[in-house]
Amino acid sequence: MPWQTVSSRVVYENPWITVREDATTTPDGRPGVYGVVELRPSVFVVALTDDDEVVLVTVDRYTTGPGSLEVPAGGTDGQDPLVAAQRELAEEAGLTAREWTAVGTTEALNGIARAVEHVFVARGLEPVGDVAATAHEQGVEGITAVRTVPFGEVLAMVRDGRVRDGETVAALALAALHLGRLA
Repeated sequence: MPWQTVSSRVVYENPWITVREDATTTPDGRPGVYGVVELRPSVFVVALTDDDEVVLVTVDRYTTGPGSLEVPAGGTDGQDPLVAAQRELAEEAGLTAREWTAVGTTEALNGIARAVEHVFVARGLEPVGDVAATAHEQGVEGITAVRTVPFGEVLAMVRDGRVRDGETVAALALAALHLGRLA
């Protein structure tokens, strides 16, 4: 028997997340309570240079502190995922791309959250024209650096713990599978 929702109430809400508490019937038939975090859909961009380097941003995160290495990412803000991915790459890395490929969708923290994440590979990178707008967005988001790292080195950075952001790890794995770098 699957989970059954008996009732649901929102206990907290802001523009980015909703937290609700559901009265449930568990799979074994007992009554239960389940807390669910709902996040807006998001996008993650594995941007590759012509030299097979991955674009990484260094972000100062409120929750985990400074120095989080991540691929450019963010909420869809109600946009089509591809349009949102293009916007996020421009805002966070100051880049546009000629070629976009959707490589998968993940569900983050699915034991406690509803958080759909769309992953794209972007190629044919060029700098955006409005450098000031990019700098402003980077400041707002706490991005302290943008750099490129060879694809093989990025996988080594995941292995040794320098890249720890779970969504970035998942995005890199989907990109590596798409590119034939993982079996």
